[in-house]
Amino acid sequence: MDPVRELGKLLLALGGVLVIVGAWFTFGAKLPFRLGRLPGDIYHQGRHGTFYFPIVTCILVSVALTLLFWILNLFRR
Repeated sequence: MDPVRELGKLLLALGGVLVIVGAWFTFGAKLPFRLGRLPGDIYHQGRHGTFYFPIVTCILVSVALTLLFWILNLFRR
């Protein structure tokens, strides 16, 4: 394979990721849900401290990344 072509694909993928992240930071506050504050995330506040574990957020991010890498793997062939 041509290394310049592979570099071009990598730069396009990184550019796409940067566009998505930039859009998330720009429009994320206006969405009806906040990543990290989803229903099902565990939050416990006691007298001496708090415990927060975003389990639903972790599952959602895991599924999204799995789908992304699966789609990218389809285009590598």
